[in-house]
Amino acid sequence: MGYLPVAPLTMHPKRIYIIAGESSGDAHGAVLMREIASLIPDTEFYGAGGPQMQKIAGEHFLDWTQEAVVGLWDVIVKYPFFREKFYRMYREIRQLDPDAAIFVDYPGFNLRLAHYLRHQGFTRKLIYYISPQVWAWNRGRIPRMATLLDLMICIFPFEKSLYEASGLKTEFAGHPMMEELEGRRISEPRVRNLVALLPGSRSREIKRIFPVMLKAGKLLRRRDERIQFEASAASESAREYMKKMAAEADLGELPIGLKNPFELMQRACVGMVASGTATLESTFYLLPIVLIYKVSWLTYVPGRLLIRVDHLGMPNLLAGREIIPEFIQHHALPVRIADAVWKLYSDSNHREAMVSEMSRVIQLLDGKGAGRRAAEACVRELL
Repeated sequence: MGYLPVAPLTMHPKRIYIIAGESSGDAHGAVLMREIASLIPDTEFYGAGGPQMQKIAGEHFLDWTQEAVVGLWDVIVKYPFFREKFYRMYREIRQLDPDAAIFVDYPGFNLRLAHYLRHQGFTRKLIYYISPQVWAWNRGRIPRMATLLDLMICIFPFEKSLYEASGLKTEFAGHPMMEELEGRRISEPRVRNLVALLPGSRSREIKRIFPVMLKAGKLLRRRDERIQFEASAASESAREYMKKMAAEADLGELPIGLKNPFELMQRACVGMVASGTATLESTFYLLPIVLIYKVSWLTYVPGRLLIRVDHLGMPNLLAGREIIPEFIQHHALPVRIADAVWKLYSDSNHREAMVSEMSRVIQLLDGKGAGRRAAEACVRELL
């Protein structure tokens, strides 16, 4: 890939302000921080993220990932909160005058802050890690980003040429999630009649998507009473909420594990998965799935008008075609979903064909050592 490794350096410690906005960003940001610190000892970190990043940075770091939102309506509801945090972080950055500000994903907030910093005269390095998917909804922003940022570090191979075409210095580091998932492999065989239900981690996702999964499950059970279902919840409150919904759906006893999605992805035969990171995680573990996406109409309609890609799921985008069936908004009907799951469940050739396509997608992501390569890119920019 043409990487130029960086050895640990003897240089003055750096001061870095780093911002992530969700739990996944917290995990990736923490890896990046550790790798930077191994290359430049005694680096000082400030900023905002989650508990993993805070553990590295110390007390002068804001844990705000529990406030993460998705969708336009959610942002509007929490606008006062985000406005206060926006100006708080801006003031901190100007007062600290760090060697670099690093933005980890979370483009709705981070791109605005990068723009504001630059236009208010901040001259230090601005680095973006986990490139925002503006290519999906507003490619016109890419040239403007090139005027703000010093470096873009992307995690999908097709993104590099898109950003470089605008004159923005870009490096492909590989997907940081791949190495983490490799470390979570189990040796248990798949359970032939087990269908995984993964409705997402946020209460709004669960409220809209889990009932559809449960209804599809009832239809599948009518075709084969031996089918078993198992779900995974991201928190105890989410599990209690899901248990209540499952009881009301009259699907029988439904095991709901706590924070065990990776284990479930490796034991199940087929899965129903909410759109998002879990689709790529399921692809890594070669679990044949269908994708489900449902949000409020106030979020969906503006988003549908803006999105300029043919597929919603990242595995499909990477493959360049639909290898995973997508059931989006009003098309997310239980009967259609049940038909698609049944095809995977009952036809081994169909499952094997999807698994083969998933394997090809994962090979594109070059995940081993991604966090280290991203850190090396940041350090080269600071030399």
